[in-house]
Formats: sequence, C-alpha cells, structure tokens
Amino acid sequence: MRKIYLSTLLALSISLAHAQGFESAKQIFESPKLKTEIVKHKTVAILPFETKISYKKQPKNFSAEANRDQEKAMSKSIQASMYTYLLRKANDYTVTFQDVDRTNVLLKKAGVYDKLDEMTRDELAKILGVDAVIGGRFETEQTKSEGAAIASAVMFGGLGGKTGTGSLFMTINQGSDGELLWRFTKTMDEGITSSTDDLVERMMRKVSRNFPYTKS
Repeated sequence: MRKIYLSTLLALSISLAHAQGFESAKQIFESPKLKTEIVKHKTVAILPFETKISYKKQPKNFSAEANRDQEKAMSKSIQASMYTYLLRKANDYTVTFQDVDRTNVLLKKAGVYDKLDEMTRDELAKILGVDAVIGGRFETEQTKSEGAAIASAVMFGGLGGKTGTGSLFMTINQGSDGELLWRFTKTMDEGITSSTDDLVERMMRKVSRNFPYTKS
C-alpha cells in the first residue's frame, strides 16, 4: 500500500511538470493609452470572474443546477485567490486593491452582483468607487474524472494526470469610461491537484513581467 501511495505522489509531481510544459503561449493586449492612464490609478477592484464549466463527455447523473452552483463557487474563489496573491505582493505594485469582500457587498447592495454581464465597467467602477476594475473569464472543459486521472498517472508515469484544460482571460478596464486598457489570455492544463489558488498562482507568474501595476 505504501509503495502504491509513493508511486502516486511521484506520478502527480511528474504530471504537474508535464502540464506546465504543454501550456499554450500567453497573449497580451495593451491599449495605446495604457501607460498614460495607469499612473492615475490609486485603487483597483477585482470583480468575480465569469466561469464556465463544461465536459468533453457529460458525466453520469449530471445536474445542470449543481454545475451552475459549482461555476458560481469557482467564480468567487478565483476572485479571492487573485486578491490574496496581489495582497501578498502588495509592495510590488503601484496601486492598492479593494478588499474583495467589500467589492462583493457593494455589488450586492446595488443589486448587480448577479447581473455583472448587464453592466458596463465604468458603471461598476462608479458603484465601487475605484479607478479601474480587474475582471475576466475562466472556461474549463473536463476530460476525465479525478479517479481515472490518478489511475492513468500511476500507469503512464504522469502523462495521464491531466483532467482538463482551462482558458483564463484577465482584463483591466478604465474606471472613468470603461475602456479596455489591458488583456491577458492563457490556456492551461489542469492536473488532479489543481485548485483555484494553484491556477491563479501559475497565471500570475506568467503575468508578473507584463502586469501594468508592477513597479519598474
């Protein structure tokens, strides 16, 4: 039993290394106004990320309602993970980031928390009292169950540890007029040990050199 456990751990480690190696190249858009506008920003809010979970092959006993609940939970979790990451490295940035609990309370008080796709970014920035908003979308397609991933990881030395792929889009919009200033896109393989914290950590490592608010 102990040998199987150790083999599984080793396979998972190899799987993560392979997953990062097969990730797609990042794509970055920068507005011509980016450099002149971000120097005016002092406070930035992080919105809940729009999240979509789909399956290459729909699992047995699939529940659309449970899937929606999972999407909502992941949306808030990515938002919280990103805030934690940015807060941890606060001294590296030229702006402060609004506490996400405050952000969500203000959105709920305004009656727009579940209607973000019906609001413009400048309208949201006004509600939140910030100079810019960070938002985005995360789409994931699950290709196999966690149990199947563990089994194939043990059998094939980690190559089977991928459970799906995820595409993450991160944007920064100007608070005054809602104009898109910056966008980052990255597609990442998801391993069986992935969490939203891991996901955001991996993404922000890729973003760090190009993140507009990073001190020079």
